[in-house]
Amino acid sequence: MKPNPPPTQQNPDSVPPSPSEDKVPPFPSEDKVPPFQRGARGDKPLSWGIVGGGILGMTLAQRLIQAGQRVTLIESAPQLGGLASAWQLDDLIWDRHYHVTLLSDSHLRGLLRELGLEDQMRWVETKTGVYANGQLYSVSNALEFLLFPPLNLIDKIRLAVTILYASRIQNWRKLEQISVVDWLRRWSGDRTLKKFWLPLLRSKLGDNYPKASAAFIWAIIARLYAARRTGLKKEMFGYLPGGYARLLEQFSKALTAQGVKINLGQPVQRVQAAPSGTEITFRDGSSQIFDQVIITAAAPLAAQLCPQLTETEIHRLHSIQYQGIICASLLLRRPLATYYVTNITDDGIPFTGVIEMTTLVKPEEFGGRTLVYLPKYVPVEDTAFQLTDEELKAQFMTALLKMYPHLHPDDLLSFQVSRVKYVLPISTLNYSRNLPPMTTSIPGIHIVNSAHILNGTLNINETIQLAERAIKEILSPQPTQL
Repeated sequence: MKPNPPPTQQNPDSVPPSPSEDKVPPFPSEDKVPPFQRGARGDKPLSWGIVGGGILGMTLAQRLIQAGQRVTLIESAPQLGGLASAWQLDDLIWDRHYHVTLLSDSHLRGLLRELGLEDQMRWVETKTGVYANGQLYSVSNALEFLLFPPLNLIDKIRLAVTILYASRIQNWRKLEQISVVDWLRRWSGDRTLKKFWLPLLRSKLGDNYPKASAAFIWAIIARLYAARRTGLKKEMFGYLPGGYARLLEQFSKALTAQGVKINLGQPVQRVQAAPSGTEITFRDGSSQIFDQVIITAAAPLAAQLCPQLTETEIHRLHSIQYQGIICASLLLRRPLATYYVTNITDDGIPFTGVIEMTTLVKPEEFGGRTLVYLPKYVPVEDTAFQLTDEELKAQFMTALLKMYPHLHPDDLLSFQVSRVKYVLPISTLNYSRNLPPMTTSIPGIHIVNSAHILNGTLNINETIQLAERAIKEILSPQPTQL
């Protein structure tokens, strides 16, 4: 693995230009896509419709335009961004879900460079906490890790060996053949599995954790370990002033400048092959013909959009199991602690972690207030999706006040909830063998979504990498089948 370049040096107190002042640079990365594929009608480039305007769809559009194609980006929401979109809390506009950039996120940093934003990134050393046995503990360096009370010395040694070993594994496909529970028990032991790993697995996968393969935990360890500068010591995380709203605005401007047509507020009803090409039918009854269509919706939703798929394809798409997320955004008068991430091992807490953005982002970005995310990962069919914002607020605030006794109910300024049912595809046993290929049996229709992230976790960097890999495969004379 090549070492990552150091972060760009800059004056940490400098104020970056506002989004409206940012210049939109051209996209220079021609090496990221193959020479464009000519259409069946001579030298005319193909027309492409991309269903879904999240980071994945936007990056697909970018790389297709670079390959000389004609692209229309179609999004059902009134704005681009998908899971990376922003919303308003009180008078603050910031990300709807929490995101962070690691020094090792080369694909995301490459996109930021193309958009002229990488030199405005701010890099911060962060701390990690654990809430265990009703107390907060810091596990931000090797010494604190050794002093962590819930585990004895032997447990900690085995845990460290597990993390170190996983970080050095290259052939992740072998890990798809063993369950994550069995693999962690083998390397960390029963006590560490029970006290440390199982609460973390439940925090991401809920009751579905026994179904996951060891490749799931390997991907998480590999990404976070890459963020450490030396062994299990310090973490350097980055953020863009203005949040992802800043990136999305620049990205949208750049796509438009390159000739991508962006259609917002257009829910898609159906995608099918037609005599004159590939037809997208919208919910309002209108339709549009393209030479090729890429659908970025989650696998079960993509199956519903394509009635012409074979029974085998539909079965494989519906067989992909997802976790959903209920994520509360809180704006507080005062900070909670000094940890960017606080992992929770105790039972009875209704959320699965605490993300305190103000430990990463300068408080001035939030008007001196504290922004906190409380995620709760749940199965798609979980009844928690039916709870109202007020019901979730009552549950979450009761637990938060218990965890942080210095917090007062009056410190809460804003509380909003985001609910998304299809967020995280679960890496089950033999996952890559059962995954449908990106190019379907229907001529002109491709399905590319987060389920195709085979050796990583769901994050912006992996999403961009997936888009770049997908375009190379789809535009090649014989697209690679997974």
